[in-house]
Amino acid sequence: MKIVRNGLQFYFKHVLDKEWVWVNIVKPPKEQTLPNILSQAEVPQVLNAIHKRHYRVFIFVVYSMGLRLTEALTLRTGDVDAAHHQVHIRCTKGGKSRMVPLPDLTLRVLRNHWKTHRNPHLLFPSHLGKTKNNIERNATLPMDCGNVQVAIKAAVTACGIPRLITIRSLRHSYATHLLEKGVDLREIQSILGHEDPKTTARYTHLTNVTQRNTVDQIASLMNVLDVNWEEE
Repeated sequence: MKIVRNGLQFYFKHVLDKEWVWVNIVKPPKEQTLPNILSQAEVPQVLNAIHKRHYRVFIFVVYSMGLRLTEALTLRTGDVDAAHHQVHIRCTKGGKSRMVPLPDLTLRVLRNHWKTHRNPHLLFPSHLGKTKNNIERNATLPMDCGNVQVAIKAAVTACGIPRLITIRSLRHSYATHLLEKGVDLREIQSILGHEDPKTTARYTHLTNVTQRNTVDQIASLMNVLDVNWEEE
């Protein structure tokens, strides 16, 4: 429907040179689907099933900071603020940069990983593992995103996980696991860089922990009510 409407609009404006009169067309409802995620126990299983270390490091970094694929690929050495344990994410959706927390383990992993290539600019340069002529040290482009997707797909299959899991699934998993740990939704929204809080709120549907916590909180709220139920 969108394509037809836009085609008509283009025809009127640019071919007939006439003013386009907007036509009200009933739009089909947008399908609301919940993303597939890994459980907290499945994350290390998948990471350990990745054979090449640089892919394992990359996928761990994506998960441990809740990054999008492009955000992780374009990480630069100068983006890491080790003193304040945070990373400056620049190539973001919508063009708005943000700061995300940098766990101690992620910092150590990144430092050890950088020593394998010592690229002065990129944390994940192309041609990793090819030491001939210091190709990775002089690389100006990040490593190929397609190979990363292939690596995680193979790892998920090796672990016997039947769900469709992609790099983006790690970001969804990270947000859900933060929620399960009790992190406030507003804070998760800030870390992920969501414009609309409704986008972040959907993670509440991916975990039973928040539902159980809600039930427990409601029960405790009711239990403190001192009410006499005997008929007077």
